Amino acid sequence: MYQKGLVRQADRVLTFRKFGRKGYSIFQSLHKVVRIGCLSVSYLLFAISANAERNMIIAGHDTISPMKDIEVDEVVVSAQRAPVAFSQVARVVKVIGKEEIQSSPVQSLQDLLRYALDVDVRQRGGLGVQTDISIRGSSFDQVLVLLNGININDPQTGHHSLNLPVSFDAIDRIEILEGPSSRIYGPNALSGAINIITGSSESSNLKGRLSAGQNGYYDGGLSGTIVSGKVKNFLSVDRRSSDGYIKNTDFRITDAFYQGKLETKAGALDWQVGHSERGFGANSFYTPAYPDQFEKVKTTFASVKMETGDIVHFTPSVYWRRNQDLFELFRYPGLAPSWYTTHNYHLTDIYGTNLNAWFASSLGKTAFGADFRSENILSNVLGIPMQIPVAVPGEEGHFFTKSDTRTNLSLFVEHSVYLSRFTASAGIMANWNSQLGTKWNIFPGLDISYQISNVIKWYASINSSLRLPTFTDLYYSSPTNKGNALLQPEKAVEYETGIKYQFKGIDGHFAYFHRNGKDMIDWVRKPSDNIWYAQNITELNTDGLEFSAKINPGKLFDNKLFIQTVNFSWSHLSQSKQSGIYSSSYVLDYLKNKINLGITHKVIKNIGISWQISYQDRNGSYTYWDGTKYGEQFDYKPFILVDSRVYWKKKGITYYLESSNLFNKTYQDFGNLREPGRWLKAGIICELNL
Repeated sequence: MYQKGLVRQADRVLTFRKFGRKGYSIFQSLHKVVRIGCLSVSYLLFAISANAERNMIIAGHDTISPMKDIEVDEVVVSAQRAPVAFSQVARVVKVIGKEEIQSSPVQSLQDLLRYALDVDVRQRGGLGVQTDISIRGSSFDQVLVLLNGININDPQTGHHSLNLPVSFDAIDRIEILEGPSSRIYGPNALSGAINIITGSSESSNLKGRLSAGQNGYYDGGLSGTIVSGKVKNFLSVDRRSSDGYIKNTDFRITDAFYQGKLETKAGALDWQVGHSERGFGANSFYTPAYPDQFEKVKTTFASVKMETGDIVHFTPSVYWRRNQDLFELFRYPGLAPSWYTTHNYHLTDIYGTNLNAWFASSLGKTAFGADFRSENILSNVLGIPMQIPVAVPGEEGHFFTKSDTRTNLSLFVEHSVYLSRFTASAGIMANWNSQLGTKWNIFPGLDISYQISNVIKWYASINSSLRLPTFTDLYYSSPTNKGNALLQPEKAVEYETGIKYQFKGIDGHFAYFHRNGKDMIDWVRKPSDNIWYAQNITELNTDGLEFSAKINPGKLFDNKLFIQTVNFSWSHLSQSKQSGIYSSSYVLDYLKNKINLGITHKVIKNIGISWQISYQDRNGSYTYWDGTKYGEQFDYKPFILVDSRVYWKKKGITYYLESSNLFNKTYQDFGNLREPGRWLKAGIICELNL
């Protein structure tokens, strides 16, 4: 908290020693001149502290009320290029805070995201083994994933974008920005972005967890923060495994992650490094015709970021990510047919650097920056043939025979204005990619909002975005499919409007959006052809409605109640596409209806229960595999999932018993791949402040 300040109006002087847990925007409504230490009013209105700038959002949900009772640093958000008061953002931002993460009846990030508004989580194998994730009806390649603000998307395929080197318990919060975000984060944020935040504790602590359950499930993790003077160190390690819920769905996953922070006179230095290894039986993951598939993935990641500057704030960063993937169509060599001679080997290396800068003036905030990214692949399947093969690391006698590399450069500029009731933020991104020649692609955007009353704010936005083709899009080839090395980026423009509201103990939003996608990458063929070709000829239109409400009964009724929190969300999507005379294999299997209900309540002292209930109604169909051949076409059926956790918590120790898919519902995220049934787990979490 800031210590001692003065509030002066006419001949009257008021003194205060802290904000009293009120966001600084309250002083705008008082119509008084405010001094906080040596800070001027203009700095208070237009600048954010260096510490606040490093944190996107800590509050659990968006808010539009200047009177909300929250900490000072909880009103800062970087859903724009420059940090901004959370109450002034004209976008839908969902934040899953640490308390919600810890109480949820889930064991992985992927399971947690299943209950986020308009997020479609399609898992293979469960418990985060491999997950495709989309936002607002997008494909899994159209969502950008960040770790502590650093882009970790994989250029080979979106299947690998959630290969995080971080244990679930190490995650402090998750920030989901819905809608096109290219002018904020760069390419591939075509439908939204997800930022995973770790190591934000400001005090030394230690946390350990041990859990076990059915199907030979085991998970052990240890994480901790050590603060010494101006240096903070965060470390987490985790090991989880299972024998699988059906044949060939076993997995072994190991994660290790370190993050350090140093406060200096020049600014704040932040560095992180992580490594993940996962091996898993991939029964019918990509085709039910071969149930003995197996995959092994290694991911290594490192970055360094500096935040400096008083008048002009600079945030340069450099990063590197490597992903090595081994895919075996036949896990057991003795059972492979004679035509199967080798596995698939892939290795991607990403090198990047980013500079973001912003400054405040009497006209608002102006931000500018650049992002440089080099994406490289070695493979025996994807890429351009090499003259000299390269040995596959750790796989004796195997070689990469193909490769490709591309360079991506993005330039950004944005200006934001904040008035008493009106806000506006306009920006533009210019993107150049080495595979597209000398052509630059321009992507503008505009967000506006107007405070109708103390409890209701109207907002609207129009934003454009792009998604670069993956190396799989460019080079994948089979007897029936042929990639296209000349593919252009996908482009989309999204129009959105809605209201945000906050009453006493209730806050949420209602929104409508329309997204027009052009040059969508699709596999198409003429009626007379037998081969599907990757082309940019499909136009895809998406319309959506969504509603959310977070209720705190204790605040609503000014009393401590049995029910502690209620989270409700509903979304509806519809899509249409046009591909001209071509037949299209782009399956419209999006979630057309999704309802989530989350409830936490007490039982008796120190004992509580959390519930997560999800209704999912997926558009589309799949061709049934009877074990020997494909047959009848079936529509996806709606289903309801219920997860629950009973927990006892006292003095830093939590015991819990949880069940995922409590009522043992049979369902599919992908056509012929059955998801796990009821899965019981029990565990203990110990937290110690040092």
